[in-house]
Amino acid sequence: MRILCVVCAAALLTLVSPLAAQAQVEPGGWTSYSPSFTEQERGCGQISGLNFQLTCSTGSGDQRAERRYATYSSGTRQFEGSFRITSMTGTRISLKQTFNESAAGPYFMLAVERGGRLYRVGGDTIATGATVGTTVRVNTVHVVGSQHRTYINGSLKHTMSSPGGSFYDKFGTYRTDSGSGPIQATWSGVQFWRK
Repeated sequence: MRILCVVCAAALLTLVSPLAAQAQVEPGGWTSYSPSFTEQERGCGQISGLNFQLTCSTGSGDQRAERRYATYSSGTRQFEGSFRITSMTGTRISLKQTFNESAAGPYFMLAVERGGRLYRVGGDTIATGATVGTTVRVNTVHVVGSQHRTYINGSLKHTMSSPGGSFYDKFGTYRTDSGSGPIQATWSGVQFWRK
């Protein structure tokens, strides 16, 4: 009986450990939490569960369908979520933001161009391959007052310095100043950690 219990415990540990290891980048010392959120639908933006879309092709106005999470102002925060673009005839649409509430503007915006290039708005290419039908996992690790790191499919792709202040996470579909829809994207596996 004791041998059987040891074998069962080892099998359970084998099943549970990989899930914990895959759930986040930069493992060690994280605590899972569930921040509150509000939904933002403006212009031709529409939300249904974790499906976000811009239905129009206009290149002007406030076109967004996003979730905006609770504000934080200290510590280290990690966001994880996967998106899959199900249709896109538009281009230059923001999918994930870390918003600097203290500066009243976006601090980090991860956007996609038609063809699958992921880039930081105002910056360089972060990754490629975000094509229609492909699932892409995004992790952002934000050390308030120090650094913001972006991982794509588990690989570190972008690092930038961070000021202090108040921030919040957003994801969905948002037309950038140089972008236009339509686009439809589905998010899944959204999780948050802090330490």
